[in-house]
Amino acid sequence: MLIPLEPFHQIEAPINGNLVLSALVAALPLLVLFVMLGVFKIAAWKASLATLVVTIALAIFAWQMPASPAISATLEGIFFGICQIMWILIPAVWLYNLTVKQGWDKVLRDLLRSITEDLRILSILIAFCFGALLEALAGFGTPVAITAAMMVAAGMKPLKSAVVCMLANTAPVAFGAMGAPITALGTGSAGVFGDGSYDPAVLADAFGAMAGRQSPFMAMIVPLFLVFLVDGVRGLKDTWHIALSSGVIFAIFQFLASNFIGYQITDVIASVACILGILVILRFVKPKNPVLAEFSDDEEEKTPAQLTTGGARVWGAVAPYLIVVVIFGLSQVPAIKSAIANWAGGVKDPNDSAAWLSDPHLVFTWPGLDECFKAGESTAACVSPSINLWSVLSTGTLLFIGGIITALIYKMNAGIAASEFGRTIVTLKWTIVTIACVLGIAYIMNASGITVSLGTALALGTGLAFAFVSPILGWLGVAITGSDTSSNALFSSMQAVAANNVWPGDAAHQVLMVTSNSTGGCMGKMISPQSLSVAAAAAGMVNQEGVIFRKVIGWSIVLLVIFAVLVTLQATVLTGMIPLPQG
Repeated sequence: MLIPLEPFHQIEAPINGNLVLSALVAALPLLVLFVMLGVFKIAAWKASLATLVVTIALAIFAWQMPASPAISATLEGIFFGICQIMWILIPAVWLYNLTVKQGWDKVLRDLLRSITEDLRILSILIAFCFGALLEALAGFGTPVAITAAMMVAAGMKPLKSAVVCMLANTAPVAFGAMGAPITALGTGSAGVFGDGSYDPAVLADAFGAMAGRQSPFMAMIVPLFLVFLVDGVRGLKDTWHIALSSGVIFAIFQFLASNFIGYQITDVIASVACILGILVILRFVKPKNPVLAEFSDDEEEKTPAQLTTGGARVWGAVAPYLIVVVIFGLSQVPAIKSAIANWAGGVKDPNDSAAWLSDPHLVFTWPGLDECFKAGESTAACVSPSINLWSVLSTGTLLFIGGIITALIYKMNAGIAASEFGRTIVTLKWTIVTIACVLGIAYIMNASGITVSLGTALALGTGLAFAFVSPILGWLGVAITGSDTSSNALFSSMQAVAANNVWPGDAAHQVLMVTSNSTGGCMGKMISPQSLSVAAAAAGMVNQEGVIFRKVIGWSIVLLVIFAVLVTLQATVLTGMIPLPQG
């Protein structure tokens, strides 16, 4: 057992007692990571692993944290990275891979293309709606890779396809990969949020609800930007009503799902509702001056799934997504939710160790973190040492069940389905290492006090203007790392500490600032090197990332400024929009 000999009290300014100097040293792990990624183009897993080593060294030698609990806190972060974040991503990507293996992804593409030949409407259907569905299930570049190729196949020029799909992949990012970014916010900030006693799952629900009160505002305007990109002012004049309607539909269901159903399936529900809404609208409204395809990709070999007809064709294409919605919907039914909570140990007082340990099959105490690490004498800076396994594994487990049901409906051989699962793990192997290291970095920064030093200095340096700065930090994090999940794991605790310094004891502003890291980061997705490479490859523009970057950077900054203004308003005159953690 890794148990510290005495309680560890964090030092806010360990470098010569100077907070500014301490903050500069505290920023070293982030600087190392960003320079390795952005300047030297080192692989993300190598950069994050090197940064983890640097962070542990700083925690032990500069912040004077005993080695035993320092290693234990790092391992706890790695545990959450693998068992919570990656256990969401792996089943989600596996589920999508099952549809690709059977050819049903092409059927869904064909169904969307059969609705209309107008590239302006297809940009909304494919890049925005279907892209959001892919973001919900896989994320991490998958939506841009697939939708950009689909738009080229539909007859759109490669450069325009890449730009359209990059811009479309903004509004759904905060809820991508079955809510993995939101989950990362909960796990990353739990130890420094409030008094440090909040369960990560409870915080994640609050952050998801807050994101559902921010992202919809962006969702309403993105389709308008898309039709402008495709056909300029004429496109806006001819299709503004369809674009605005689709944005409003997506926004409404994004809000409803994130606040009343579950943030994990927010994008699934919003994207499906938006597609259905557009289908209804197009029965009554036909866009003027349609922009038709210049070429087609009809020569590709048809898969068996594409040769199906009638209801079976539609059912096969949408089955995985409906299954996921039903499973997660059932898990939120009060009677079922209550039964699961009772089986998993129920809701307990985080300070009541006896209650937490009453169900040892699902609840355990993380070794080596029995003592409460504190900044000063009041603010806890470590997550609760008691971990509920169901809370950690539930989302991924429900997704895994959905994958099994999908394989059964597709009548897939068990060996083939298992092989696809193994192939998915192999495909994501470096992502697994990256996420594990990033969560390890976040946890050791939290436990040692590095986050406290950095967040305190940032808050004192910006004051009330931090509300405007907060989403910019998320934007920068995603632009560099290419992942909203990674950015959230890195910055969520710093955002919480900074918010608590600007608005002491105000949980609402902590919720707002932490969430804004994720929602603000959405606009950074389109300019990250990883996303640019994916878009260039999918659109057949290899080694032309710079061309795409110059086309999207302006849109990224415009959306970021609009969003930063929204966050500032929510922090000042619209505070009633902020939900509080329930529990």
